[in-house]
Amino acid sequence: MRQYLKSVWVKVGVALLVVGAGPLLFIIVAAAVGLWPDPNPNPIGPGLLFGLTFWPAIICIVVGVVRVRNRRAA
Repeated sequence: MRQYLKSVWVKVGVALLVVGAGPLLFIIVAAAVGLWPDPNPNPIGPGLLFGLTFWPAIICIVVGVVRVRNRRAA
């Protein structure tokens, strides 16, 4: 697992995932526990941010995992 986290591709993918999903998850959790002013929010901006960063993040993580596995097999 540590070898995967040393890969730049995996680091970039995880960072994209955290940056993209963080605001949306924060709004969802804050609304669920009552800290958000609207109990039924419609977070368009954070949803678009998540939608635009999710697939690039997954692709970066997959590329990093494949590169680490190929390097270990060689």
